[in-house]
Amino acid sequence: MAIESTRPYFFGDIGCWSERTEVHKAASLGQASQLQDLIQSGASVNVVAVDSITPLHEACLRGQAQCVRLLLAAGAQVDARNVDGSTPLCDACSAGSLECVRLLFEHGAKANPALTSRTASPLHEACMGGNSDCVKLLITMGACLESYDLYYGTPLHVACVNDRVDCVKVLLNAGAKVNAARLHETPLHHAAKNMQVEMIEILVEFGANVYARDQHDRKPVHYTTPGSPSSSCLQFYETTPMTLQQLCRLAVRRKLGTQALKVIGQLDIPKLLIGYLCYQ
Repeated sequence: MAIESTRPYFFGDIGCWSERTEVHKAASLGQASQLQDLIQSGASVNVVAVDSITPLHEACLRGQAQCVRLLLAAGAQVDARNVDGSTPLCDACSAGSLECVRLLFEHGAKANPALTSRTASPLHEACMGGNSDCVKLLITMGACLESYDLYYGTPLHVACVNDRVDCVKVLLNAGAKVNAARLHETPLHHAAKNMQVEMIEILVEFGANVYARDQHDRKPVHYTTPGSPSSSCLQFYETTPMTLQQLCRLAVRRKLGTQALKVIGQLDIPKLLIGYLCYQ
C-alpha cells in the first residue's frame, strides 16, 4: 500500500488543523495498520496541529487503545499538552476508555497535571463523563480528590452537576470533602438543583450540611420545587435530628469505610465519642 506523504515529518512539526496529518487521522479512526505503516515510514508521532493536538490526544479522545499502544511504543509524549492544557490522560478519561488510561499510566502519565485557567484535571473529566471505573483507577494512582477547577470546583462538584451518582459514591468512599465549596456552593446545592433524591441522601449520609448557604444566601432546599420528592427529602433532613444509629453510621463511614457497616447494629458507641468521630 502506498503511503501518501508530501514532505517528511519532524518532531514538533506544526501543521494546519483544517488539514490534519495522516498520523492524526489514522490515530483518530483507529486505523492501527495504517498508523504502523506511517510510523515505520518515518512519520513523527509527536506532530502537532495549530491547537497543539497530537495524534496521541486524538487516539485517546476516541478510545483507540491499539493506536495509543503503537504511539506510546514509538515515543509519543505521554503528557503532551494541547492549546487548552489538556493531556492525553484527560482525553482518555473523558472518553471513558479504561484501557487507554491504563496504557498511559504504564508509560508514566501524571495523574495530577498542573491545571491552568482553561484546564480540568483527568479526575474532573472522568466525573464529567460518569466514568466511574476511570475514577477508581485515577484515585488508586494518586489523583487529588480536591483538585480545584476555576469553573467547576472539585471533582465532587462536577459529579453532582452532571448527575453522576456512581462517581459521587466512589469519591465519597475515597474521602472527598462532602462540604467543599465553590463560591459557597456545595455539592449538595447541585444535587438539589438536579432534583436528585438518591444523590441528596448519599451526600447527607456522608455529612453534607443541609443548612449551607451559597453566594445568593440560598440553602439547597431553595433550589428544589416545593412539594417535590427532593424538596421533601431536604425538609425532612432539616427538621429531623440525626438518630444515634445515623450518627454511628456516619462515624463508621468516615473512619472505617463501608465494610464496617456490616457490624453497625452491634456497635455501642457513646454519644460523645460519636460526636468526636463525626467532626474530626
